[in-house]
Amino acid sequence: MKAEGTVYVLPGLGLSAEAVAPLAAHLSPALAAVGVDLPGHGGAPDADGDGVSALADAVIAAIAQTATGGPWLLCGHSMGGKVAAVVADRVLRGDAPLFGLAGLVLLAPSPATPEPMSDDKREEMLSWAADGPISEAHARRFVADNVGASLDPAEEGAAIAQVQTMSPQAWRRWLQTGSREDVSGGLDIAAVPAVVVAGEEDADLGADAQPGLVARTLPNATIMSLPGAGHLLLFERPAEVAAAIEGLWAAISTGSTRVPESWGCVIASDRTDAETRGILARRHLADDPDAEPKALSRAQLVLLGAVAERLMPRSPDDRFDLARVVDRELAAGRGDGWRPPGLPHDAEAYRLGLDALAGAWPGDTTSRDHLIADIIAGEGFAGSPWDDKTTQRWFEDVRADLAQAWVSHPATSARLGFDGFITAIDSPDPGFSELRADRRAAWEPDTLGTVAAEEDE
Repeated sequence: MKAEGTVYVLPGLGLSAEAVAPLAAHLSPALAAVGVDLPGHGGAPDADGDGVSALADAVIAAIAQTATGGPWLLCGHSMGGKVAAVVADRVLRGDAPLFGLAGLVLLAPSPATPEPMSDDKREEMLSWAADGPISEAHARRFVADNVGASLDPAEEGAAIAQVQTMSPQAWRRWLQTGSREDVSGGLDIAAVPAVVVAGEEDADLGADAQPGLVARTLPNATIMSLPGAGHLLLFERPAEVAAAIEGLWAAISTGSTRVPESWGCVIASDRTDAETRGILARRHLADDPDAEPKALSRAQLVLLGAVAERLMPRSPDDRFDLARVVDRELAAGRGDGWRPPGLPHDAEAYRLGLDALAGAWPGDTTSRDHLIADIIAGEGFAGSPWDDKTTQRWFEDVRADLAQAWVSHPATSARLGFDGFITAIDSPDPGFSELRADRRAAWEPDTLGTVAAEEDE
C-alpha cells in the first residue's frame, strides 16, 4: 500500500532521526514517517551557521531530497519545533523548493521567541559538552530529567546513545544561540492546520506553558495535554503522538483537495517563481470548518456555500471550501476592481444580498436551481434590496468570484490541464518546447497531453 502522505519528523535536542522509530510503529500505513537529523545530530554534519536559519536550511534540503510532490506534515519536537516553524514559513512564502505542506504537529516545541530556561540549567548543560562529546552519565541525566516516568530500558538506552552521538558544537550552539533567538518577527504560519502536544510533567515547555508560547504564531492550534508525560514524547508517548498526527491528517483530508504529485513537483521546482509557489502553497492548505468567517456571518457563509454547491458541481474529491475562499478575499479587500452601478463595496454587497436571499432560498435543490436561473435571467427575487437588474449584476459578481475561487486552486489547474503559472525566467532549464494543446514538454506534469517521443514509440 502506497502511503497517502509523509510525516517529516524533526527530533529535539540530542535525539537523532532514529527517534522516529517508536512513532512509526504506531502510525497507519497511510502515513510514512521520515526522521530528519538536525545538523550535528545523529552523525549529520554541523550547520554552517549558529542560528535557527541555518538549521532550517539543512532541513529544507533534506526534505527536498525525498519529497514526492504529494502532501506532507511537519512534526517538530522541542528545538525541532522551532525549526519547523521557520521551515513552514519559508514554504508558505515560496522561498523553499517544496510544495505540499499540509499541517504542523509540534511536540513540546521550543517557541519562536527565546526559550524559557533558567541560567543555572543552561550553564549546567553547556558544561556537559565543554570539553568534548557528552558522556554517558550526562546523557543519562539528560534523559532522566526530561521524562515523566522511567522509560523502557531499551528505549532509554536508545535515547542515551543518541544524545551521546550529538556534536558538542551543535549542543553548545543551540544552548547559546538557537534557543535564545527570537524568530517570531514576520513569521506567518497561522493558517497552517496545527496540533501542539505537550506533557503535564514538562517543566519549561509543558502543557501549561504551550498555550502562551504558541499564541502569537499559531493562535488556532489545537493544544493536547498528556498527563504524566515529560518532554521526550517520541519515546514516552508514541501512540498518543501517532493518534494526534492521524487526527490532524484526517481533518485535513476531509477539507482539502489533493494535488497530483507530478504537479506538486513542478510547483516546487525552479520553473515556478517563489511568489507564485508561495501563493499556491497557501491555497493548498485546508480550511478549518469551525473557524469563524472573516467578512461574512456564519449564516451568510453557509448560504454562500449552498449557492456554490448549485453553481459549481464538483467531484467528490474536490473538497476545498469555495465560500471560505471568497470570504477571505472579501476580508482582505481583494477583488477584480469593478463595482456594478448601484451596489456598495463588495463585502457589504455580499452581506446585504445574502441576508435577503436567505428569505427566498428554497429547501429543495430543484427549486434552488429555478431561483438561480431566474436571478441570472434578470428576474430578481422577492425581498432583494435592489431592482432586478442590479440584483442580476450582484449575482454575476457572486458567480465570478466563486468560479475564480475554484480555478485559482492548484488542484483545479491540474484538473483543467493548465500550467500557465510556470513563468520563472531564471530557471537554468529550457522552457516550453511544445506549444500545442495536445502536446507537453518532457518536464511538464504527466497528466498533460502526450510527449511527441512517446507517440513515435
